[in-house]
Amino acid sequence: MPYLIPPRTPLTPEQVERGFDYLLALQTGGGAAVAGRAADSALAFVLLRLAEDIIWPATAADGEAAPSAASSTLEEAGGVLLSALRDWARDSPTTAAPGIARSLIRFTANVIPHPDHPDTADTLEAMRDERLMLAHAVHSAPGAHP
Repeated sequence: MPYLIPPRTPLTPEQVERGFDYLLALQTGGGAAVAGRAADSALAFVLLRLAEDIIWPATAADGEAAPSAASSTLEEAGGVLLSALRDWARDSPTTAAPGIARSLIRFTANVIPHPDHPDTADTLEAMRDERLMLAHAVHSAPGAHP
Protein backbone atom coordinates (compact mmCIF):
# COMPACT_ATOMS: atom_id res chain seq x y z
CA MET A 1 0.00 0.00 0.00
CA PRO A 2 1.60 3.29 -1.01
CA TYR A 3 2.32 5.92 1.59
CA LEU A 4 -0.11 8.78 1.06
CA ILE A 5 1.09 12.31 1.66
CA PRO A 6 -1.98 14.43 2.36
CA PRO A 7 -2.46 17.70 0.49
CA ARG A 8 -0.58 20.43 2.29
CA THR A 9 0.64 23.98 2.22
CA PRO A 10 4.27 24.16 1.06
CA LEU A 11 6.87 24.91 3.71
CA THR A 12 7.92 28.54 4.02
CA PRO A 13 11.55 29.51 3.44
CA GLU A 14 11.85 30.12 7.19
CA GLN A 15 10.59 26.61 7.96
CA VAL A 16 13.00 25.10 5.45
CA GLU A 17 15.89 27.03 7.02
CA ARG A 18 14.87 26.04 10.56
CA GLY A 19 14.62 22.36 9.66
CA PHE A 20 17.91 22.22 7.80
CA ASP A 21 19.69 24.34 10.44
CA TYR A 22 18.68 21.71 12.99
CA LEU A 23 19.72 18.81 10.71
CA LEU A 24 23.09 20.36 9.93
CA ALA A 25 23.79 21.24 13.56
CA LEU A 26 23.05 17.66 14.58
CA GLN A 27 25.07 16.23 11.68
CA THR A 28 28.15 18.35 12.24
CA GLY A 29 28.09 18.77 16.02
CA GLY A 30 26.13 15.85 17.39
CA GLY A 31 23.56 15.95 20.17
CA ALA A 32 25.45 18.63 22.10
CA ALA A 33 25.03 21.03 19.17
CA VAL A 34 21.23 20.85 19.36
CA ALA A 35 20.87 20.43 23.13
CA GLY A 36 19.89 24.08 23.65
CA ARG A 37 17.51 24.26 20.71
CA ALA A 38 13.81 24.02 21.33
CA ALA A 39 12.48 20.68 20.14
CA ASP A 40 8.79 21.42 19.84
CA SER A 41 5.83 20.29 17.80
CA ALA A 42 6.52 22.96 15.16
CA LEU A 43 10.05 21.65 14.60
CA ALA A 44 8.80 18.05 14.54
CA PHE A 45 6.22 19.10 11.90
CA VAL A 46 8.89 20.78 9.76
CA LEU A 47 11.24 17.80 10.02
CA LEU A 48 8.42 15.39 9.16
CA ARG A 49 7.57 17.45 6.07
CA LEU A 50 11.23 17.49 5.05
CA ALA A 51 11.34 13.72 5.59
CA GLU A 52 8.35 13.30 3.28
CA ASP A 53 9.98 15.52 0.66
CA ILE A 54 13.29 13.63 0.86
CA ILE A 55 12.35 10.01 1.60
CA TRP A 56 9.30 9.54 -0.59
CA PRO A 57 10.86 10.60 -3.92
CA ALA A 58 13.94 8.47 -3.18
CA THR A 59 11.92 5.34 -2.41
CA ALA A 60 8.82 5.64 -4.61
CA ALA A 61 8.69 3.28 -7.55
CA ASP A 62 9.45 4.88 -10.89
CA GLY A 63 6.15 5.08 -12.76
CA GLU A 64 7.89 4.59 -16.11
CA ALA A 65 10.02 1.57 -15.16
CA ALA A 66 8.73 -1.97 -15.06
CA PRO A 67 7.74 -2.90 -11.51
CA SER A 68 10.15 -5.24 -9.76
CA ALA A 69 10.39 -6.88 -6.36
CA ALA A 70 13.24 -4.52 -5.43
CA SER A 71 11.35 -1.36 -6.40
CA SER A 72 8.21 -2.53 -4.59
CA THR A 73 10.21 -3.39 -1.48
CA LEU A 74 11.98 -0.02 -1.48
CA GLU A 75 8.69 1.83 -1.93
CA GLU A 76 7.10 -0.13 0.91
CA ALA A 77 10.12 0.46 3.17
CA GLY A 78 9.92 4.20 2.49
CA GLY A 79 6.21 4.17 3.33
CA VAL A 80 6.79 2.25 6.54
CA LEU A 81 9.53 4.66 7.62
CA LEU A 82 7.38 7.71 6.88
CA SER A 83 4.39 6.20 8.69
CA ALA A 84 6.54 5.53 11.76
CA LEU A 85 7.94 9.07 11.68
CA ARG A 86 4.45 10.51 11.28
CA ASP A 87 3.16 8.50 14.27
CA TRP A 88 6.15 9.60 16.35
CA ALA A 89 5.61 13.27 15.47
CA ARG A 90 1.93 12.97 16.40
CA ASP A 91 2.41 11.04 19.63
CA SER A 92 5.51 12.72 21.06
CA PRO A 93 6.57 15.86 19.19
CA THR A 94 9.35 16.85 21.60
CA THR A 95 11.17 13.52 21.29
CA ALA A 96 10.23 13.20 17.63
CA ALA A 97 12.27 16.18 16.43
CA PRO A 98 15.72 14.75 17.24
CA GLY A 99 14.63 11.25 16.20
CA ILE A 100 13.28 12.38 12.83
CA ALA A 101 16.43 14.45 12.30
CA ARG A 102 18.69 11.47 13.05
CA SER A 103 16.59 9.29 10.73
CA LEU A 104 16.90 11.86 7.92
CA ILE A 105 20.67 12.11 8.41
CA ARG A 106 21.04 8.33 8.37
CA PHE A 107 18.79 8.06 5.29
CA THR A 108 20.76 10.77 3.50
CA ALA A 109 24.09 9.13 4.31
CA ASN A 110 23.05 5.61 3.37
CA VAL A 111 20.43 5.93 0.64
CA ILE A 112 20.93 9.18 -1.24
CA PRO A 113 24.53 10.28 -1.06
CA HIS A 114 25.14 13.01 -3.59
CA PRO A 115 27.91 12.15 -6.09
CA ASP A 116 29.18 15.74 -6.12
CA HIS A 117 28.94 16.01 -2.32
CA PRO A 118 30.41 12.89 -0.68
CA ASP A 119 30.08 14.40 2.80
CA THR A 120 26.60 14.08 4.31
CA ALA A 121 26.65 17.70 5.50
CA ASP A 122 27.39 18.79 1.93
CA THR A 123 24.48 16.70 0.66
CA LEU A 124 22.17 18.20 3.30
CA GLU A 125 23.32 21.70 2.32
CA ALA A 126 22.62 20.96 -1.36
CA MET A 127 19.14 19.66 -0.47
CA ARG A 128 18.54 22.74 1.70
CA ASP A 129 19.47 25.05 -1.17
CA GLU A 130 17.11 23.21 -3.57
CA ARG A 131 14.22 23.32 -1.11
CA LEU A 132 14.86 26.99 -0.28
CA MET A 133 14.66 27.91 -3.95
CA LEU A 134 11.38 26.01 -4.26
CA ALA A 135 9.97 27.57 -1.08
CA HIS A 136 10.89 31.07 -2.24
CA ALA A 137 9.34 30.41 -5.65
CA VAL A 138 6.11 29.04 -4.18
CA HIS A 139 5.70 31.75 -1.55
CA SER A 140 6.58 34.69 -3.81
CA ALA A 141 4.25 33.64 -6.63
CA PRO A 142 1.03 35.63 -7.19
CA GLY A 143 -1.71 34.24 -4.99
CA ALA A 144 0.87 32.40 -2.86
CA HIS A 145 0.08 31.02 0.55
CA PRO A 146 0.61 33.45 3.45
